Amino acid sequence: MNNLLGAIEAGGTKFVCGIGTGDGKVEERISFPTSTPAETMANVDSFFKGKGVKAIGVGSFGPIDPVKGSPTYGYITTTPKPHWSQYDIVGHLNSQFNVPIGFDTDVNGAALGEHLWGAGQGKDSCLYITVGTGVGAGIVVNGGLVHGLSHPEMGHILVRRHPEDSFEGFCPYHNDCLEGLAAGPAINKRWGVPAVELSADHPAWQMEAYYLAQALMNYILILSPEKIIMGGGVMKQQQLFPLIRKELKQLLNGYVQHSALNDEIEQYIVSPQLGDNAGLSGALALAKMALEED
Repeated sequence: MNNLLGAIEAGGTKFVCGIGTGDGKVEERISFPTSTPAETMANVDSFFKGKGVKAIGVGSFGPIDPVKGSPTYGYITTTPKPHWSQYDIVGHLNSQFNVPIGFDTDVNGAALGEHLWGAGQGKDSCLYITVGTGVGAGIVVNGGLVHGLSHPEMGHILVRRHPEDSFEGFCPYHNDCLEGLAAGPAINKRWGVPAVELSADHPAWQMEAYYLAQALMNYILILSPEKIIMGGGVMKQQQLFPLIRKELKQLLNGYVQHSALNDEIEQYIVSPQLGDNAGLSGALALAKMALEED
């Protein structure tokens, strides 16, 4: 039990908790719906009590404050998720467990996990984007996660509207930012049915690719990642990948000369190698970092 780490993938829809090792292997996991903080964190506490973990990593939905020394470090901040705005999740865990706590966004955690043990292995940089209930992305550069004033919010960039799209967008802050136009709820509201019920040849997917390819172009031009990994519920629609790659090549129009963006683009934009464990393995990576820094 001495080498075990705890992991929390804190999602807006569900929490996934796990026990694993410092090489990213998940040995035990449990999930439950995200309800109120009191009810949800009671489930978290009961799962980890008595497990003897040496550190706990949290990859959380956001926005969050990941800046150590900030008065609100460890908080979930301006989330529209009811009851969770300005919630001190790290403070709660510190009150229950006397172990180091690693804390970052869920997408930064997944990016770190894929960098260490998944599709980004061997690369100095990789970008992980999730397209699901929301849109978010995390980036590893020179082996480390990127922070600044706070953390990257790549899901809320502005994109050009598709000429046939009159949907107003669903983001409560920006309406028609990337998340407001391309996340799962946007697909549902625009077309009247959940994404999983749309046929593979439905025009929704070409429109989705139009928006996501614009985002990838921006990320490539600004960050120049060596690998792009696309996960989340919407990206389980495998027909999206070739559509996005084709749209991206047209948008870049040969400006960035690199084989990864031409003949090798199928190996450049990929699914998570860790699959549904990307977030949980990433949280284990955050726990490992916290333990090493302690």
